[in-house]
This record gives sequence, C-alpha cells and structure tokens, in this order.
Amino acid sequence: MPGFLPFYPMAGYQEVYDLNYQSFVPNHSDVNINFDVKVSSMKQFYSNLNENDKNHFSGNSKSLTLISGLYKTITIEDIRVVYPYPDVKELSKNNIEKYTREKNYGNVSFVKTKDDIEKLGLNTFFFSDASSAIKRDVFEKLNYYDGKRFASNEDQYIAHKLIMNDYRIKYCAESQVFHSHDFNFKSLYKRYQDTGEFYRAEPYMNTYGTNNAGAGMAKYILKRIIEDKNWKVAVEYIPNMTARFLGMKLKKFK
Repeated sequence: MPGFLPFYPMAGYQEVYDLNYQSFVPNHSDVNINFDVKVSSMKQFYSNLNENDKNHFSGNSKSLTLISGLYKTITIEDIRVVYPYPDVKELSKNNIEKYTREKNYGNVSFVKTKDDIEKLGLNTFFFSDASSAIKRDVFEKLNYYDGKRFASNEDQYIAHKLIMNDYRIKYCAESQVFHSHDFNFKSLYKRYQDTGEFYRAEPYMNTYGTNNAGAGMAKYILKRIIEDKNWKVAVEYIPNMTARFLGMKLKKFK
C-alpha cells in the first residue's frame, strides 16, 4: 500500500480519488508522525520505516508505505533497496507491445537537445517514466508539473519543459527496467483517451507532429509483424490500432 493513499487512520476529510482524471489523489501529513506498525502475515513485508523484527516497523515519517509480493532486497552503503523482480512469462509475451518496446527502446544511447526538434519532432520529448531521473534542483527550478494533474503523458510534459529550457535528455540504452503492459482493447482505448485528453489540454504539443509519430509507430509494428511472420499478433493489429486511434482522436477533438 503506497504512502500517499490513506489506508491507515488520517485526521480530517481526505480526497482519495479524482473521478475526472481517474487517478488517486496523493495524501501526506504536513508533519512527521510516530508510527509503530505490526503486520500479521506469514509473508515478508517491507516499509519506508525501520524494521525492528519481521513485519514490525516503527519510526517517524509523513506517511506509511507497506509492500509485499515479488520483491527482493539489496543493501548499498547502509541503504536498503527494495525492488520487484519480474514474472518471466509477462516479459516474454508474444503481443504488439513487444514491437512497441523495440521501437521506443533501441540499443544505442544518444542525447537529445532543442536542435533535434526539426528532425525528431514529437519524439524529441519521448521520456519514459518507467525508468527516468531528473536532477532535483532542475525539477524544482522548472516548477515540477506546474500543479497540473495528468492521467497520462506527464513524462512528455516535463521533457518538453526540459528541452525548451535548453537542458539535454540522454537516453541510456544500458539502463534496464522490468515493465510491461497487458491491455485488453477496452483498457487500451481508455489509455489512448487519456493521451488524447493530454493533447487537447496541451495543444502546443500537436505542433510537433502527433499524427506522424503515431503513424510511424503503426507502420513499424506492421513491418515487424510481416518480417517475423507473426500471424498471432497480426490478428490483433487492426483492432489494436483502431482502439488507439479512436480513443485518442475522439478525446483529442472533443
């Protein structure tokens, strides 16, 4: 359970869910709270608090986070890092997403600047939050996300701010993260509705060629399906692309 979600007693009225953006609203205390928490479970739990005994945590913090499941730990310079380890079956799924990852995450590292906008268009601002980092002082200087709430594309929003303020973005091909999507057509349609809403709310982004970026991805996926003779994925291609197109366009021009 994440610390921003009030799954434990918190004083006062707390807004938990934003129906407009279909996302949880972060909740944190303004001051440190003295926690002493015991979890009754045979499974191993982890927390942002100090662990006294197995599943017994205590300490001062503005929120409480508890996690359990497919996690491992490593200690680096007295800092305990808790990280998820993947389900190999999810990573090896034969679906359209594997071609999407192939297109977005190449094997060569490179640096993007404002000078690349003419050549790369919208892809200049591709900056995946699945594995990314920004210097804190830069993030603060740029005023974070300007107080806006995004259901999608928040990474593209901050990438645009970075590039337009003459910062550089480096894509590190050596960086690895386990991350996957397993959308059905309904959830894919909703995801691209959120994307369309982003471009409607931030219309300046459309000047960088949103249509060209989407068409380029669709052509690449089709080319790779044919090269691999991947007929299983070929069956999914038209309904998958239709869900993306309709979800984004209907919301974008609403």
